[in-house]
Amino acid sequence: MQVDQEVDTRGLNCPLPILKAKKALAAMHSGQLLKVVATDTGSIRDFQAFAKQTGNELVEQQTLGDEFIHILRRR
Repeated sequence: MQVDQEVDTRGLNCPLPILKAKKALAAMHSGQLLKVVATDTGSIRDFQAFAKQTGNELVEQQTLGDEFIHILRRR
């Protein structure tokens, strides 16, 4: 999957991963993909809610060890 931008939020707790993602998405063009790497276990449900509230598409979520990967498509 071709990602246009990546944000590293390892070590940050809610709401910082969401805020950093929101800022990155604001600077992106419609249809571009953002990858967010987080270590906050709550980020799974946080990004699901964020996508519903903002209209951005949550393309994929996966857990790799103690990291959570979120791929969002800019609306």
